[in-house]
Amino acid sequence: MPRLAVFALVVCVLAVAAAVVSFVQGSWLGIVWILMAGISSNMAWFYARKAKLDRARREGAVAAG
Repeated sequence: MPRLAVFALVVCVLAVAAAVVSFVQGSWLGIVWILMAGISSNMAWFYARKAKLDRARREGAVAAG
């Protein structure tokens, strides 16, 4: 898994934890943390998918060449 995908996944997990803590304390600021978790999970998926496609493209070029 690429480094950017791992970092985005860590941010996602931390944002979810912050949202839970925020909601338990009765603060509506947890909504912002939920939005950040959604964005970071999309980034993690994007970077993981991009690395997978790049790897497949490289392997295809090596096999064809």
